[in-house]
Amino acid sequence: MLQDSTIRKSLDQYIKNRILEIESEIKQTFPNIKKIWKCENEIDFLYGYYIGKIEEGALHYLLKATRASAGGYVDSFEIRGIIEEHKNELIDTIKSAINQ
Repeated sequence: MLQDSTIRKSLDQYIKNRILEIESEIKQTFPNIKKIWKCENEIDFLYGYYIGKIEEGALHYLLKATRASAGGYVDSFEIRGIIEEHKNELIDTIKSAINQ
Protein backbone atom coordinates (compact mmCIF):
# COMPACT_ATOMS: atom_id res chain seq x y z
CA MET A 1 0.00 0.00 0.00
CA LEU A 2 2.76 2.46 0.87
CA GLN A 3 4.60 2.03 -2.40
CA ASP A 4 3.30 5.41 -3.52
CA SER A 5 6.20 7.71 -2.63
CA THR A 6 3.92 10.70 -2.07
CA ILE A 7 1.86 8.85 0.52
CA ARG A 8 5.01 7.44 2.13
CA LYS A 9 6.60 10.91 2.40
CA SER A 10 3.38 12.33 3.76
CA LEU A 11 3.13 9.59 6.39
CA ASP A 12 6.78 10.10 7.33
CA GLN A 13 6.11 13.82 7.81
CA TYR A 14 3.03 13.04 9.92
CA ILE A 15 5.20 10.88 12.20
CA LYS A 16 7.88 13.58 12.50
CA ASN A 17 5.26 16.20 13.34
CA ARG A 18 3.67 13.91 15.90
CA ILE A 19 7.03 13.31 17.60
CA LEU A 20 7.52 17.08 17.88
CA GLU A 21 4.32 17.30 19.95
CA ILE A 22 5.26 14.56 22.38
CA GLU A 23 7.60 16.48 24.69
CA SER A 24 4.94 19.00 25.68
CA GLU A 25 2.33 16.22 25.99
CA ILE A 26 4.51 14.30 28.42
CA LYS A 27 5.16 17.37 30.54
CA GLN A 28 1.45 18.15 30.73
CA THR A 29 0.00 14.66 30.98
CA PHE A 30 2.55 12.43 32.71
CA PRO A 31 4.09 14.27 35.68
CA ASN A 32 4.52 11.20 37.93
CA ILE A 33 4.63 8.27 35.54
CA LYS A 34 6.09 5.70 37.95
CA LYS A 35 3.54 6.48 40.67
CA ILE A 36 0.48 6.62 38.44
CA TRP A 37 1.22 3.65 36.18
CA LYS A 38 3.46 1.66 38.53
CA CYS A 39 5.96 0.98 35.76
CA GLU A 40 9.61 0.11 36.26
CA ASN A 41 11.01 2.05 33.31
CA GLU A 42 9.43 5.35 32.31
CA ILE A 43 11.18 5.48 28.94
CA ASP A 44 10.05 1.99 27.92
CA PHE A 45 6.52 2.66 29.12
CA LEU A 46 6.21 5.95 27.25
CA TYR A 47 7.89 4.53 24.16
CA GLY A 48 5.33 1.75 23.93
CA TYR A 49 2.49 4.15 24.69
CA TYR A 50 3.52 6.59 21.97
CA ILE A 51 4.26 3.90 19.39
CA GLY A 52 0.66 2.79 19.84
CA LYS A 53 -0.69 6.32 19.67
CA ILE A 54 1.34 7.19 16.57
CA GLU A 55 0.30 3.94 14.88
CA GLU A 56 -3.36 4.64 15.61
CA GLY A 57 -3.03 8.18 14.30
CA ALA A 58 -1.13 6.99 11.23
CA LEU A 59 -3.93 4.55 10.37
CA HIS A 60 -6.50 7.34 10.55
CA TYR A 61 -4.22 9.63 8.58
CA LEU A 62 -3.75 7.03 5.83
CA LEU A 63 -7.45 6.35 5.58
CA LYS A 64 -8.05 10.05 5.00
CA ALA A 65 -5.04 10.51 2.71
CA THR A 66 -5.93 7.60 0.46
CA ARG A 67 -9.68 8.04 0.75
CA ALA A 68 -9.88 4.36 1.60
CA SER A 69 -12.77 2.91 3.49
CA ALA A 70 -12.34 1.50 6.98
CA GLY A 71 -12.70 -1.96 5.44
CA GLY A 72 -9.76 -1.40 3.09
CA TYR A 73 -6.47 -3.21 3.48
CA VAL A 74 -3.92 -1.39 5.62
CA ASP A 75 -0.77 -3.24 6.63
CA SER A 76 -0.20 -2.25 10.25
CA PHE A 77 3.17 -4.03 10.28
CA GLU A 78 4.34 -1.80 7.44
CA ILE A 79 3.17 1.26 9.33
CA ARG A 80 4.89 0.05 12.51
CA GLY A 81 8.10 -0.41 10.51
CA ILE A 82 7.94 3.17 9.27
CA ILE A 83 7.33 4.41 12.81
CA GLU A 84 10.26 2.34 14.09
CA GLU A 85 12.53 4.16 11.63
CA HIS A 86 12.06 7.12 13.97
CA LYS A 87 12.91 5.13 17.10
CA ASN A 88 15.92 7.24 18.11
CA GLU A 89 14.04 10.52 17.62
CA LEU A 90 11.17 9.24 19.73
CA ILE A 91 13.40 7.93 22.52
CA ASP A 92 15.42 11.16 22.60
CA THR A 93 12.21 13.20 22.80
CA ILE A 94 10.91 11.08 25.67
CA LYS A 95 14.20 11.28 27.55
CA SER A 96 14.29 15.03 27.11
CA ALA A 97 10.73 15.41 28.41
CA ILE A 98 11.15 13.30 31.56
CA ASN A 99 14.59 14.67 32.46
CA GLN A 100 13.54 18.30 32.63
